[in-house]
Amino acid sequence: MAPMLSVREAHARVVAAFSPLPAETVSIADAAGRVLAAAPKARLTQPPADLSAMDGYAVRAEDVPAAPTTLTLVGEAPAGGSYDHALKPGETVRIFTGGPLPMGADSIIIQEDTRADGKKITVLEAPTPGRHVRKAGLDFSAGDAPFPPGRTLTTRDVALLAAMNLPWLSVHRKPRVAILSTGNELVLPGEPIGRNQIISSSGVAMAALVRAWGGDPTLFEIARDEIEVIGDAIAAGAQHDALITLGGASVGDHDLVQDSLKAQGFTMDFWRIAMRPGKPLMFAAKDRARVIGFPGNPVSTMVCALLFLKPALERMTGQAGDLPATTTARLAADVKQNDQREDYVRALACRQPDGSLTVEPHRIQDSSMLSVLSWCNALMIRPPHDPARKAGDSVQIIDLSVLPGGY
Repeated sequence: MAPMLSVREAHARVVAAFSPLPAETVSIADAAGRVLAAAPKARLTQPPADLSAMDGYAVRAEDVPAAPTTLTLVGEAPAGGSYDHALKPGETVRIFTGGPLPMGADSIIIQEDTRADGKKITVLEAPTPGRHVRKAGLDFSAGDAPFPPGRTLTTRDVALLAAMNLPWLSVHRKPRVAILSTGNELVLPGEPIGRNQIISSSGVAMAALVRAWGGDPTLFEIARDEIEVIGDAIAAGAQHDALITLGGASVGDHDLVQDSLKAQGFTMDFWRIAMRPGKPLMFAAKDRARVIGFPGNPVSTMVCALLFLKPALERMTGQAGDLPATTTARLAADVKQNDQREDYVRALACRQPDGSLTVEPHRIQDSSMLSVLSWCNALMIRPPHDPARKAGDSVQIIDLSVLPGGY
């Protein structure tokens, strides 16, 4: 039997098998959460001219070397309007927030620092050049490209790009992902449950993760343990950008996914990973079709999804597809020596008053227990053959609370 792959080697093989999908054009209103395929450039300068940042009076600072000084009011410049004459010595213009400065003006006196008497405006505080002025291009200039290809757009990004007068953006097409659960023992939530059956939760979870991570999921009907049924479903799923199978991927008599894949000409890249939970993970390919076979166990599936599916989706949308980032935390309890498999321990991370993180593993690590996965907010990573650790030792964790999509 072939040796088990390390998590990093398996991850590298999966990511290398996927390529960025073609670009498509979407409305700026639909761009949040999408991944840029090309760097957008500003089509205008903002502000387009020097604008007032306050309500008050536009002046030439040299006309008010000291206070009090009286100037003559010659007009006004509201937001959306302007005073279209050069300001002469001794003149001032009433201006409002967002109004363009008249030619020659270089400073704003806020209205609280003035006293008005008809056309005579007495300045009570001497200004400095540039005071309360938003210079042209303060926010951005025409041609600026703030975001590179591969950036996942936030709502803040979309607001900026809309202000740059960009109604359309080039983004990577969403990966289309088929999700196939297999097994006679499975029924969907809400269906009648037989004596030897269980609820299928993994498919629902995987569809939610695919959607949260930028993909477009299609949840197939549960395939019963019949080679023809599974084969037909695989053939349909292979038309997508990726096919996810759930269960039936190991080497038991009733695990028919591998047999069906081989019968259709798929090449098995690997099917055993030196990790816990998630050892029976499979990856297969044929032409442009890619299949990731996840364990039937729901906790194993969700941990493996974070390590392999999320990077694959990122790769298809033009991103690097790295493993999840880790951070350092201090153990809150002793842990025993680890065996030869990399362990992803369900744990609770807590921020301490000094700003440091502590992490406490759950006392039960049974990979069938979704309640434990729901309880935890971190996965503590135990490398293979990691020695026993004491409370206070430093360990690496994946902070689940910062992942997109509410993992």
